[in-house]
Amino acid sequence: MDFIVSKNNDIAIVTTNVGKLNTTNSSSLKSELVLLGKENINKIVIDMSSTKYCDSSGLSAILIANRLCKDNGGKFFLCGLMPNVQKLIEIAQLDRVLNITVNKEDALAKI
Repeated sequence: MDFIVSKNNDIAIVTTNVGKLNTTNSSSLKSELVLLGKENINKIVIDMSSTKYCDSSGLSAILIANRLCKDNGGKFFLCGLMPNVQKLIEIAQLDRVLNITVNKEDALAKI
């Protein structure tokens, strides 16, 4: 499985199990996120500690998670960013928009 979703009440942790988050698998992530939204889960943490590369379609999936949570009065956190992914997010200036933590424990503490 490319993405592992674990749920605890209204919090979901989505762990990416892919080296690259790109056009080949970002639609699967988007589908998982839409399903979480339909289940009224509005607190989502995406742990990307296994992902070394992300392209624009991957960023699009991340932004969908952020919007879903925001639109439903929840919180979204991104954690475990590898240096290349962190750099891409900074270049796109998404570090100003997204809540980013070092690891999922930090993210869960802030929720």
